[in-house]
Amino acid sequence: MRVLRELVRRPSALFGLIVVVIVLLAAIFAPWIAHFSPDDQLADGLSLEGAPLPPGGGHLFGTDTLGRDLFARVLFGARTSLIIGLVANGVAVAIGLLVGLLAGYLRGTAGNLLMRFTDLMMAFPALLLAIALAALLKPSLWIVAMVIALVNWVQVARIVYTETRGLVERDFILAERSLGAGNSRIIVFHILPHLMPTAIVWGTLGIATTVLLEATLSFLGIGVQPPQPSWGNIIFESQSYFEDAPWLVFIPGAIILATALSFNLIGDALRDILDPTQRGRL
Repeated sequence: MRVLRELVRRPSALFGLIVVVIVLLAAIFAPWIAHFSPDDQLADGLSLEGAPLPPGGGHLFGTDTLGRDLFARVLFGARTSLIIGLVANGVAVAIGLLVGLLAGYLRGTAGNLLMRFTDLMMAFPALLLAIALAALLKPSLWIVAMVIALVNWVQVARIVYTETRGLVERDFILAERSLGAGNSRIIVFHILPHLMPTAIVWGTLGIATTVLLEATLSFLGIGVQPPQPSWGNIIFESQSYFEDAPWLVFIPGAIILATALSFNLIGDALRDILDPTQRGRL
């Protein structure tokens, strides 16, 4: 509750919370909010010339190139993009936390091997690696989520490794060892709780990166495949109509931008709240 009160007191974080809550509620209640199915090609969804309809009238965001209601597709696309963002980022944080914690605690040969593997993964550009993995595997919602998780865990691992190396030399850890505490007890009850604020902050900040990466992969045609809507493939399907029907690109693009910005604002605020050493540095 203290963290929530601190977030509400910060205008930028409050703005981010409001936007995220709106997007989450829209995704959850999409079947009840949308008046049309996202896949229905409506008989009156195109003009007499066969062009998409602009926003207004019976279609809040207009229609797309196939006469489907864009508002419905954006709502259901929010489900896809947020599921990937939350699942992929959650898996990435879990992998990074595990690798960084073990490498920092074990040190020696095992720790060095884990960190050299992390450095090797960091050497590859994340987007190119994600494109390569997505191209090798059959794109689907869960495959895309796992691909994004596999390229996003390295930053978390590096941060957790550095913090763990500092924690294992602290006096309270040395005292626990002198009292005969085992490695599992020290890790679970004394080191892991100190790493949770870092995991929470990176988990929040990483959602924005994950949503953007999913949108990029879908825009390139190797992410979530049509007819299942996501914000990225809505833009991908409409890019050739950018000049004639700009709303098909601007509306989902603006929603992606607002969602990513909001998660970043929340993550920055959480960093200040949970880590006093960062307070006031922004």
